[in-house]
Amino acid sequence: MNDNLAHPFPRAGWRNALGGLLLAATASLAHAPASAQGYAGLGTEAEGFALPSPETNFSFPRDHGPHPDFRIEWWYLTANLSGEDGNEYGIQWTLFRSALQPGEADGWDSPQIWMGHAGLTTPDAHFVAERLARGGIGQAGVSAHPFEAWIDDWQMRQTGGSTATLGSLSLSARGEGFGYDLSLQSDGPLVFQGNDGYSVKSPDGQASYYYSQPFYRITGTLSLADGPVRVTGEGWLDREWSSQPLSETQDGWDWISLHLATGAKLMGFRLRDRAGEPFTSATWIDPDGTAFPYSDGHLSLTPLAASDVSGADIPTSWQVDLPDRALSVTLSALNPQSWMSTSFPYWEGPVMISGTHSGRGYLEMTGYGPE
Repeated sequence: MNDNLAHPFPRAGWRNALGGLLLAATASLAHAPASAQGYAGLGTEAEGFALPSPETNFSFPRDHGPHPDFRIEWWYLTANLSGEDGNEYGIQWTLFRSALQPGEADGWDSPQIWMGHAGLTTPDAHFVAERLARGGIGQAGVSAHPFEAWIDDWQMRQTGGSTATLGSLSLSARGEGFGYDLSLQSDGPLVFQGNDGYSVKSPDGQASYYYSQPFYRITGTLSLADGPVRVTGEGWLDREWSSQPLSETQDGWDWISLHLATGAKLMGFRLRDRAGEPFTSATWIDPDGTAFPYSDGHLSLTPLAASDVSGADIPTSWQVDLPDRALSVTLSALNPQSWMSTSFPYWEGPVMISGTHSGRGYLEMTGYGPE
């Protein structure tokens, strides 16, 4: 938190007031407990907000920036890393934007609310930090050209390469007991999920705009209690925005991003529905970036074993099958205790892949945990 900002509340009062605003905007954050109106309120009607259209018309670098007429948006990066110490690691860096109403305004009149999450996973520990901010006062935001996303001193910033594909980025975050400073270099194109970036989320047709940059090569340093660790690895950036992406009966999801040893990649998700069967979607990505979308029913995500995480049984081993690609693999969590104990808690951490294919990736699960 930047102490130089002129807040109308004392420090604790500022956090409490902002926390209340964030609770009022849970529909944008996708990590609150399930409700009667879809997971985290994401099934509520988006009156007054813009909605995605199947007639997608992306424009870059503009669309790397914010879309304040939509209720929900995020810049979401995960990375699988290998340390010079011989250990495997994972990091997450996410900036969420939530709108109390459509549009933007200056200063404290801005209806935009921001939340940052940072995580670092080791085989033996999981570190979490969270930042909150109100839009309009410079504490958090995103600029499209040159690209920069920030909240307080956490930054994701373009350092070179193609602006259209977010070619080169620097990434940094700090929290209690951990930090990281990383350089990212993409060696592939953007990938548009679903139908050219129009990602359907339910049989009722709810959808989001969704594209990814899954081709980052990463170098940098992790900061841990035992000292700095040099790392290398691969990263995956997701960009998504919408206003009502779920139906009112969908109460959570299981999402994967996999880097396969062949150079191919796979994105997939399963949206759990208390009124019926889960809804699935997937994208197979060839090493050259050619994408092949798969609609509901082609991908199978099946939990195999659960772990006691924060007092709840949460599946941390999964069977993943995509028969059209002869893929049948098991995902095993690097650290089953990868619980994001943030204002809106969820599970997120690196996984190792075995079976017909090898590799590593990331797993996110929402809607689990204590009520």
